[in-house]
Amino acid sequence: MSIEMRIQSQRVEEIERTIHHYNDLAVKGLVSMFIPEKRLFCFKLKQTPAGVVQEGVSPRYTVFTLLGLHRLKECGGTSPVDIKLSFEALLADLDWVDNIGDLGLLVWLCAAIAPERLNEIEGRLDVKSALNRFRDAARGQTMELAWFLAGLSHGILARPSEVSHFKDLAVMTYRMLIKNQGEQGIFGHLARHKSVAGMVRGAVGSFADQVYPIYGLTKFAQACNDEHATQRALDCALAICEAQGSLGQWWWHYDSANGRVVDGYPVFSVHQHGMAPMALFALGEAIQSDFSPWIYKGLKWIDNNELGFEMKDERASVVWRCISRPISRKYWNFATRLVKPRKHPKSHDDMKVLFECRPYELGFLLHAFADKDTQLTSIQNGKPSSEVGRNCR
Repeated sequence: MSIEMRIQSQRVEEIERTIHHYNDLAVKGLVSMFIPEKRLFCFKLKQTPAGVVQEGVSPRYTVFTLLGLHRLKECGGTSPVDIKLSFEALLADLDWVDNIGDLGLLVWLCAAIAPERLNEIEGRLDVKSALNRFRDAARGQTMELAWFLAGLSHGILARPSEVSHFKDLAVMTYRMLIKNQGEQGIFGHLARHKSVAGMVRGAVGSFADQVYPIYGLTKFAQACNDEHATQRALDCALAICEAQGSLGQWWWHYDSANGRVVDGYPVFSVHQHGMAPMALFALGEAIQSDFSPWIYKGLKWIDNNELGFEMKDERASVVWRCISRPISRKYWNFATRLVKPRKHPKSHDDMKVLFECRPYELGFLLHAFADKDTQLTSIQNGKPSSEVGRNCR
């Protein structure tokens, strides 16, 4: 074996060990975020003087987390919670589904774990009228429309003959979504012409307003055989990859009018280890392109960042939420950078770590990397299992 091949082999092994460690940590961490009596996940874990404690309960975060745990199971692992029972808990009272985004997420989850129940979800929540009923749809909110598009697309892919009528709804959602995309590929936050907020803030999209459309458009393209949707997803992916920071940072706000980064902070850990990998892996697999250089550069930020701080906490089995700047500085930067080019801060003295972690963050990590782990170890009740799986579909 040549020296070059040995170096490459060592790099692959290092990446595999890193992924295995992250997956292991995520499943352990989710155990402490679960609320057994509710069969749902909490809103967040927060570090306090008394230790790490749960706060709140979140159906939305439970959906995201179950998607990640389902992915883990598909790949041969074992979920630390009963996914089907938690799904039933979500369905027991659907009052939490009060926007088109959450409706899309629930359809996505149903398509993944119980596709035979899609018609039930459709009937109970009147999916066909969703674009006309919900305020976030009327405002043309990018992230929520992308969630709805992803849900419909997964439904079509799971049960093409039974939910064929989803296609017309998906096409309508797609057309609404792409109106928010600028010429440089970047998505704004919401439709600019439908509200005062849209006129003031609509052109500036968060990182979430980029990755969810990348994922949703990719799935829509697969479900409806639409090459234009694939190209739009690729345009956005290339734009955020070009803007990626020197340490792998996925920046926070972008101007859809010119593709420029408006403000970089906070830099969120979930963007680095979960959301960007999930979207870019999905697109890369669909078009047979490799986004791994940007994905793994982003992942390295977790332990090689502006503060030189290890964002993984092995004792708590979490990855802390973000590195941020003071709120006053954040809004000043946001306002001034709308009219002049962004400059990276020369000093990191005023930056700090937010010691919180939310379950969806670890859920997305599993969704992105469970099938990249060649030595997948499942965790049951927080304890390693000997079961190893490599059967991800």
